[in-house]
Amino acid sequence: MSGFPSGRTAVVGAATFGQGRAPGFEASDLAAIAAGLALEDAGLSLTDVDGLFFCHPTDTMGGLSFAQYLGIRPKVTDNNRTGGSAFQTYVEHAAFLLDAGLIDCALIAYGSNQATATGKLVSTVQPMRYEAPYRPLNPVSSYALATARHMHQYGTTREQLGAVALAAREWAQLNPEAFKRDPLTLDDYLASRRVSDPLTVLDCCLVTDGAAAIVMTRADRARDLKRKPVHVLGAAAETHHREIGWLDDLTVTAAQASGARAYAQAGLGPSDIDVVQVYDAFTINTILFLEDLGFCPKGEGGRFVQDGAIAPGGSLAVNTNGGGLSCCHPGMYGLFTLVEAVRQLRGECGDRQITGAERALAHGNGGVLSSQATVILGL
Repeated sequence: MSGFPSGRTAVVGAATFGQGRAPGFEASDLAAIAAGLALEDAGLSLTDVDGLFFCHPTDTMGGLSFAQYLGIRPKVTDNNRTGGSAFQTYVEHAAFLLDAGLIDCALIAYGSNQATATGKLVSTVQPMRYEAPYRPLNPVSSYALATARHMHQYGTTREQLGAVALAAREWAQLNPEAFKRDPLTLDDYLASRRVSDPLTVLDCCLVTDGAAAIVMTRADRARDLKRKPVHVLGAAAETHHREIGWLDDLTVTAAQASGARAYAQAGLGPSDIDVVQVYDAFTINTILFLEDLGFCPKGEGGRFVQDGAIAPGGSLAVNTNGGGLSCCHPGMYGLFTLVEAVRQLRGECGDRQITGAERALAHGNGGVLSSQATVILGL
C-alpha cells in the first residue's frame, strides 16, 4: 500500500518556449510564457492556479518571485531545488495536494536564458569542500568518474556511449523544436574534443535557453477540460548523496529505488512502458538509468544500446525529443522529459510519434547522480 493517489490526478496542459536561443528574454519571462501556453493548452487561466511549483536558475527564492511576476497568490508555493529532478518531485507533491483537496490547480514551470546571458552553465551550487582540492570540472568530472567505473567494471566502450549520442541526434532530427539537428556520425563522436576523461564534448548535454510548463488537476475535473488528460500513475523520489564521492557504487543510482516505488504505485513494470524519457545530462546517464529502471540488467546498458535499440525504429523509444544531448538543456532538463512524455501520450509528436503509446516514464536526475525522481504517466 503506497498511499499514492494513482490515476486520481492528471496533467492537462503542457508547453515549451524558447528552446535553443531566446535573446531578449530573462529566465522568468521565458517561464511565464511557457506557463501561459500550458494554461491555454489546458483551457485554464492564471486565476485558476492555487499551487505553484517553480525553480529559478539563480534566484533561491524564485517561487516567491515568480508568484509576484505572475500576479497570483497561490495557497502552496514549492521552491524545492533538487536540481533537474525537482520537477518530478513537484509532480509527486502536487498529486498528493490535489488529491487531498488542498489545491485545485497546480502549475509547474521553469525557464532559463543561460545560453544568451552567459554562454555556459549557470549554477548557484557551492564548491564541494572535500573534492575541491582536486579541482574537478564539475559537474562533468563527477559523471566522468561514473563513466570510467562503468567501463572498467562492465566493459562499456566509447562506441557504446557514442550510440547514446547518435540515437539522441536521430530523434532530434525528427523534432522541429530540437536545437541540434545536423547529422552526427560515430566517427564525429570518436573524434570530438575531450572534456574530462573519458567524456568528450559530444558526451555532454547542450547549453541552451528554454522554458517548459505543465498544469495538473484532479482526474474528475480533468475530464471536462480542453485536452485529453494524461494521468499520473506513479511518482517517487530518492536522494543518496550530494558529492559523487559519497555514492556507494559509482554504477548504481537512486533511480533503482525511485523507479521501483513508482512502478509499484502504478501497478506496472518496465515491460508495460511504451515511451521512456530520461535525463541525459551525459551519455552515461542514459545507460545507468536504463539499467536502474529495469529496462536491461545492471552492466548491460552499453550492449543494450549499441545496435540502435534506443534510436528511431529501435526496440525501446528513449528520449524521443532528442534529449538533453540534442534537443535542449537550459540548466535543468527534468521538466522537458515530462512535457515530451505528455505529448507522446496525446499523440502530438508528428514524425517522432510512437504509435499507440499509452504509458510513459519520465525520469529526472539532480546534482551529480545525487537525486533521482521517476514519474509514470498513462491514459
